[in-house]
Amino acid sequence: MHRCGLGEIRSARKRVYQLSDTCRGFHSCHLSRFASSRVLQLNSHIVFSKRCVSFLPSQAQVVVCGAGVVGNSIAYHLTREGWTDVVVLDQTKAGSGTSHNGSGVLGLFKPSSEREIVTYSVNLIKALQEDGHNLGLRQCGSLNLARTRDRAIAMKRRIAYTKPSGLECEWLDRHEIKRRHPHLYTGDLEGGVWVPADAVAEPYTVCATLASLAQSQGAVYVEDCSVERIVTDEVPHSQVVPKVTHVVTSLGTIHCEYFVNSSGMWARSLGKRSSPQVRVPVFPAEHFYLHTKPMREAADDYPVVRDYDAHMFCVTRNNQFMVGGFEPHAKPAFTDGIPREWRNCLSGDEEHFKPIRVAAEHRLPILKGTQYKPLVNSPDTFTPDGKWILGEAPEIDNYFVAVGMNGNSLQGCGGVGQAIAEWIMYGSLAKEMLAFDIRRFIDLHNNRRYLKERTREVVGRHYEILYPSQCEYRLARKLRCSPIYIEQETRGAVFGTRMGFERPLYFDITHNRSDPPAQMPDGSFHKPVFLDCIKEEYQACREGVGVIDLSSFTKIEVTSVGLDKYKQFDAEETKSAANQVVEFMQKLCSNDVNMPLGGVVHSGMQNERGGYENDCLLIRRSDNSYLMLAPTTQQTRIMDYMRRQITPEACVSVADVTSKYSVLSVVGPKSREMLSFICNTDLIFYENMAKDINIAYASGVLVLSFTHTGEPGYTLIIPAEYTLHIYRQLMKLGYDYGIRNVGMMTMRSLRVEKFIPFWAEELDSTTTPYEVGRGYKVKLNKEYFIGKFALMRQSTQGLKRRLVHFVLEDSFDADVDIWPWGGEPIYRNNHYVGNTTSSAFGFTLNKMVCLGFVRHHEGENVTPEYILKNSHFEIDIAGKRVAARASLQPPKMPKVKMDGISSYRPKARGILAHK
Repeated sequence: MHRCGLGEIRSARKRVYQLSDTCRGFHSCHLSRFASSRVLQLNSHIVFSKRCVSFLPSQAQVVVCGAGVVGNSIAYHLTREGWTDVVVLDQTKAGSGTSHNGSGVLGLFKPSSEREIVTYSVNLIKALQEDGHNLGLRQCGSLNLARTRDRAIAMKRRIAYTKPSGLECEWLDRHEIKRRHPHLYTGDLEGGVWVPADAVAEPYTVCATLASLAQSQGAVYVEDCSVERIVTDEVPHSQVVPKVTHVVTSLGTIHCEYFVNSSGMWARSLGKRSSPQVRVPVFPAEHFYLHTKPMREAADDYPVVRDYDAHMFCVTRNNQFMVGGFEPHAKPAFTDGIPREWRNCLSGDEEHFKPIRVAAEHRLPILKGTQYKPLVNSPDTFTPDGKWILGEAPEIDNYFVAVGMNGNSLQGCGGVGQAIAEWIMYGSLAKEMLAFDIRRFIDLHNNRRYLKERTREVVGRHYEILYPSQCEYRLARKLRCSPIYIEQETRGAVFGTRMGFERPLYFDITHNRSDPPAQMPDGSFHKPVFLDCIKEEYQACREGVGVIDLSSFTKIEVTSVGLDKYKQFDAEETKSAANQVVEFMQKLCSNDVNMPLGGVVHSGMQNERGGYENDCLLIRRSDNSYLMLAPTTQQTRIMDYMRRQITPEACVSVADVTSKYSVLSVVGPKSREMLSFICNTDLIFYENMAKDINIAYASGVLVLSFTHTGEPGYTLIIPAEYTLHIYRQLMKLGYDYGIRNVGMMTMRSLRVEKFIPFWAEELDSTTTPYEVGRGYKVKLNKEYFIGKFALMRQSTQGLKRRLVHFVLEDSFDADVDIWPWGGEPIYRNNHYVGNTTSSAFGFTLNKMVCLGFVRHHEGENVTPEYILKNSHFEIDIAGKRVAARASLQPPKMPKVKMDGISSYRPKARGILAHK
């Protein structure tokens, strides 16, 4: 049977998706009509329907592995939409994992991406309960406490960007908090946030009800069935992504079109039972709950209490107080693998839990001297960054993953189940899920030792103050490093990580080479203490020379393969084979990338809706090859996207060469003069182009007349083995030019000030080039490319949102006021119209600068007149509105030009000989 190319399948899915927009999304109004279904109830406990079977069907459209609350939710949402050929497998009994031991808390006071998921979960559970299912749902509200001023600022920032969403939340002083919960000690509090919509529910009954409803809608549950292997149609050495064909289990084989791994803390080991293996970087941590015996004082209508600074929360249920927490030094569970009788291997660690119990007794003095039940140890699965893992695995087509609930499976179950079901049915999502995309990881993140170390830290970060750009992980570090890492460290680099790669954030100007490695100081929401360091780096890029290490950038070679086998054919056939790579890239890119050899083009790769799948720089290396530079976090994601566009008939190959090359950006007006002393090639480039140049003995260095900062300079793509040598020569020669190492924070300041949008901040799968002012890079006059028709419609119909450049007015005092850090609400003439995406201090403007998307407050098109005429913009920073000047163009700044070659010769000896 002929197999269609995955790109064709994707396109067909997208067309279905576009026709189905009106019946999708997180809309609670659609929930109640799907909720009705009979469910068996016995003594207030849900039991599973007798439709669980002991035999395995021979085939199904969807096989879900793991009958916990997430797997049951996926089955429920699929069958609700008419996909009834669903089989759910569980290695023991449905609902027997960790789903039923959670806290049952449904918290909505979260970042917007998580809040939408949890809001859907709350609305689903509410609709089911209103339909007659007793799920123990109580919207008792929550009190989120702040002991310190910084915690209060963090909460007020969240209030500011949460209120426009419609979620009611209110800042309370300590006296108002006491009135909400009379048993709380409030004497040491700065205040807190009251969220009346927060709720609690019974985790197990929700889990069982979703399973029973899924069964009544057509799903089949098979218990005591272990998955042994997921089989694909893998073709050795093929660039085409293999597809799921069948699942081998302890009860036999079942053929399927889709497979879902929702197996919780077993998900990582299950990912290894396929060829190719699927990365699922999760690791279990011991998670503790302490219950009091029933107390008359424990009223069920008391709100949930979160004392973040003590890493503690408290819930009342069934006239008991339940205390839990996210301890700063967590205990990884089952470090030698999960035994079959895992429950028998768990015990309550009273000493480990003691700080949380003491903190609870401090906050609720009524707990002192009370009688407690035995401490419950209910492990849960955590991810390396504390966010859910969702989506289609990059290794296998139609293999979906939904795991990593990070201590509270109930909270995300409804929204996650709906999202995965939508993903399966339509091939994409209406909402951006970049933060949770499984493709944000590489092999490093799935390393067992790495996961074990990271889990010790990631649990506690759920309750820590995460200062923007100033809160890096401590554990599982120094694993992916640039060849010049040690040199940077001795020169005062303060490192952060992205995709596990150590990248200098800035260089400490007070650091001496003999000092211990420089460290990030304590975080702040105000002016950072290291701003002077960034200023000096910025000035070097504007006035002298700066060196930025961009080695973490994703690098991919795209090639037409198999030319040798075409040699027996005529020149036209051989040329046709070589041109396949051009046709392939022209299809993926919205800019015209059919440039001459050595040409450099900046382009987006769009999806069918015109949104960005990638933002990249392409260099034409030969007739049949390109080298692509893409954002660091795109390493897995864009490889997956490109491979899925390759049809079996195509002779196109993509290869990840990120580790093969380093990238140094040499920026500033004196960069040409400095580089001219260590290379023998003319560095005057005409437009954007690339040259292979020998630099200081090193051959094969690709030099681009392009930088990512908006400043004049060059990008050097260097074979990794030459990087240290070239870097040392640059620093030696550059001494007389005032050369400075430059970190990522300075690069951020340069690009925000110049209105340059970046991936994952301004650019994502829902953002189009026209919305960010990059319409000039879209070539609608070329032949078909993915997203062309959507962009054509948008170019004629107008924009519903635009990216805007904001400069805060003089009322903002950068030395005193709380800074904007991204996510702040934007108001136009007192109407909420959007949020900021990124911000930085602009040293040339001497002002704070923000970028942000603006929508029309009445839902109409956003025209330039709406932005620029009769408009007064304000940005809400932690509850204080600050006036801002809006623009759709980069600001007028003194233009820095590349200096010509002077007669000056550097003092550093031995350099000129390297020519």
